[in-house]
Amino acid sequence: MQKKLEIQASSLEEATNVAVSKLHVSEDKLFLNEIGENQYEALLDVSLALEGRKFLDGILKGIGITEYNIEVRTVGAEEELHYVIDSNENPLLIGTKGHTLESIQILLKTLIGTYTKDRIVVTLDIGSYRANRIHQLEVLATKTAKSVAKTKIEVKLDPMNSFERRVIHEKLADWRDVYTESEGEGEERAIVIKPKK
Repeated sequence: MQKKLEIQASSLEEATNVAVSKLHVSEDKLFLNEIGENQYEALLDVSLALEGRKFLDGILKGIGITEYNIEVRTVGAEEELHYVIDSNENPLLIGTKGHTLESIQILLKTLIGTYTKDRIVVTLDIGSYRANRIHQLEVLATKTAKSVAKTKIEVKLDPMNSFERRVIHEKLADWRDVYTESEGEGEERAIVIKPKK
């Protein structure tokens, strides 16, 4: 559900100014109704998918990337938003170990969050980096889990970000003979695959 706000104001103009400052959006993204004497309701009038796309457009143009394509896929009534960028500068946008990609996704999620109260799933992939990374991680998880199940010796994987750790946890969640735990703090947080006793 997109954000709405009830405002007491002496005029539509005053109500609009209050809504702009409280909802942190420009006037063209608002729809105001008079619901009583000096009572107004301000509704956000935006397409979340489109706002996200405009935001990504702005980032790409801002850093001088001119050849690119952005695909947007929505699930349900914009409960999930999946963005895929393909450009002539994919490595630059992905960054070392996907750090730049991760940062852009966090900014994108924050932007979408300013428009709605609902928890919305927002993902970003660039040049199939995430899709390929998920496949690599699932292969690593399966190989390591087989080894742990056979030898009964736990294995600690290299430190990973939260997205990568989640892929491994989910891949091994239903295994009968191993389980996963995250250990360590911050950048050093890593998954340990352990044998079930």
